[in-house]
Amino acid sequence: MNKLLHIQASPSIPSHSREIADAFVARYRQRHPDAEINLADVWQLDLPAFDADMIAAKFAVLRSQQATDQQRRHWARAVALAEAFNAADHYILNLPMWNLGLPYRLKHYIDVITLPGQNWAWSRDTGYRPLLSGKRAVLVYSSASNYGVDGRSAQDHLETQKAAMRAWLRFVGIEVAREIVVAPTLTDPASLAALKQSARAQAEAAADGL
Repeated sequence: MNKLLHIQASPSIPSHSREIADAFVARYRQRHPDAEINLADVWQLDLPAFDADMIAAKFAVLRSQQATDQQRRHWARAVALAEAFNAADHYILNLPMWNLGLPYRLKHYIDVITLPGQNWAWSRDTGYRPLLSGKRAVLVYSSASNYGVDGRSAQDHLETQKAAMRAWLRFVGIEVAREIVVAPTLTDPASLAALKQSARAQAEAAADGL
């Protein structure tokens, strides 16, 4: 059974990026009627703070030191979220651009679930090694201005959104199957409608390809 995880990183209702991601999910459900489809809304998840206490818990557990019961419970919350993420075969992520980068709750989610022994490993002999190879992701970006996906926009050097997502997914071994850009959203209604129609078609084609 295929498992799809929809990581929803837009707090807005309605949301341009979520509308396109929802079109992907609907098409995926048609193509894979038996698939298990789950939603991880980063604005609704109970994410533990990744603070000094979490870091202390991490090293106490991973280095087999004398971790306290509180530290073990703290770390177990992060592991549970990582395991839910790792269990998927395919991913659809929708995210708006915030200040040329990622929404802070998405970055928080990434920091919590990206754990050694769960989705990456390290050794002196091999260095860093991804543990989620064979999985694929589709990403839906939105932004007020158009930064493109191919590095040819005059403004591409300003934004970090896409590079951050590509680097993180590559680090854990997930292939980026397709990137869909809904931009510029700061435009007239007719142009925005045409833009979203094109993005929706791309999303449905991406779902057909997984």
